[in-house]
Amino acid sequence: MTAEPKKRVCYFYDANVGNYHYGPTHPMKPHRIRMCHGLVMNYGLYKKMEIYRAKPANKWEMTQFHTDEYIDFLSRVTPENVELFGKEQAKFNVGDDCPVFEGLFEYCGLSAGGSMEGAARLNRGLCDIAINWAGGLHHAKKAEASGFCYVNDIVLGILELLRYYPRVLYIDIDIHHGDGVEEAFYTTDRVMTCSFHKYGEYFPGTGELRDTGVGKGKYYSVNFPLRDGIDDESYKSVFEPVIEKVMEWYRPSAVVLQCGADSLSGDRLGCFNLSMRGHANCVKFVKKFNLPTLVLGGGGYTMRNVARAWAYETGVVVGQDIGPEMPYNDYYEYFGPDYKLDVRPTNMDNMNTQEYLEKIKLQVFENLSRTQFAPKIPKDQQTFDMDEDDVDPDTRNPVQDQDKRIQPDNEFYDDMDGEGEHKSRNEHKPSIMDPLKDEIKEPDAYVDTAKQVFQVVQMR
Repeated sequence: MTAEPKKRVCYFYDANVGNYHYGPTHPMKPHRIRMCHGLVMNYGLYKKMEIYRAKPANKWEMTQFHTDEYIDFLSRVTPENVELFGKEQAKFNVGDDCPVFEGLFEYCGLSAGGSMEGAARLNRGLCDIAINWAGGLHHAKKAEASGFCYVNDIVLGILELLRYYPRVLYIDIDIHHGDGVEEAFYTTDRVMTCSFHKYGEYFPGTGELRDTGVGKGKYYSVNFPLRDGIDDESYKSVFEPVIEKVMEWYRPSAVVLQCGADSLSGDRLGCFNLSMRGHANCVKFVKKFNLPTLVLGGGGYTMRNVARAWAYETGVVVGQDIGPEMPYNDYYEYFGPDYKLDVRPTNMDNMNTQEYLEKIKLQVFENLSRTQFAPKIPKDQQTFDMDEDDVDPDTRNPVQDQDKRIQPDNEFYDDMDGEGEHKSRNEHKPSIMDPLKDEIKEPDAYVDTAKQVFQVVQMR
């Protein structure tokens, strides 16, 4: 890392994020972000970056991707009036995995605001890397909550980047497939999505190798399905060559990296065997390409390990190696009994054989070879060239862009035949909380009632 140029890093954090609570038995704990921040501060990482409290995303900004009706529902529903929205709960898949809790809409605004503002600062050249650990909620759909995610801050951040950058690469190292982001950009070549995830009888049931995109987006969705127990060495053996090939061929102008920490060993909902350093190696590897990069959080349900990993990866971003000694902080007791900055692998079996990984990797390379080298953007879609004199560069998504938006014709639904069919949309989807079957007597069931819409969101 010493040979790399010094990075200008913007870090987004809102102290209120730890106040939101999904429920006493729910595995998603926003408090983990506050724990991570405590480590970031006590390791002195704040000295090497600029820390901001982003303006929360408002309803209009959220509807750059989500439907007006869905966002209006999220803004109005509360635990007190939830019984009045029975029909809407079923329609928008809110209530079980994605419960209604106090301050839900404000929480969504904090998450999305950090990602959008991070992207905006990258656009203006005010930083090289932006971090928002409250972001990375990759399951949310255009008009549906899913997998603990309500508003897809990643899609909103990518849309912001597309105003200035012709091609954006999205990389997802969460154990769960980044289905919401893939769906949003499934028909365009302006965004390449690349997800490394557990596949097979596992939430969300998508992300098959053969799911590669449709129309102009054919082969621009890259999925690397993995099996239980993958370790650092195996993960590195596929992550680095795949990302290297993508960078070489697609030539992205900017990168969004989702760092879901449920791929760590010992995660409450996970089944991978990555150490903290193995997980962080992905951040280190992506950083070396010296592209404008938005680094986001995601899954992660063993709080102490999530905080450890994201604090360590913040150190990787700013170029400071931290640990293994744990500084005293407000949440010091959470990190016992060893009180070390480390997540170690276990002796679980790695079901990913070298032959299996090599076979998948070669197929991914073949699919990439079928894409256009560094695809050019038609002039009528070059939203990154803004020459209007009255556009304020310090604002996110100006009204001029909203006025130019059209409803694209290329929409695809999961009941379409032919090439438009998105395979592996299971009739009965697994729940993201399936791994807790033995932990919770009556696990919440995943409700899949709203149609999945595969729509490219483009701003003209």
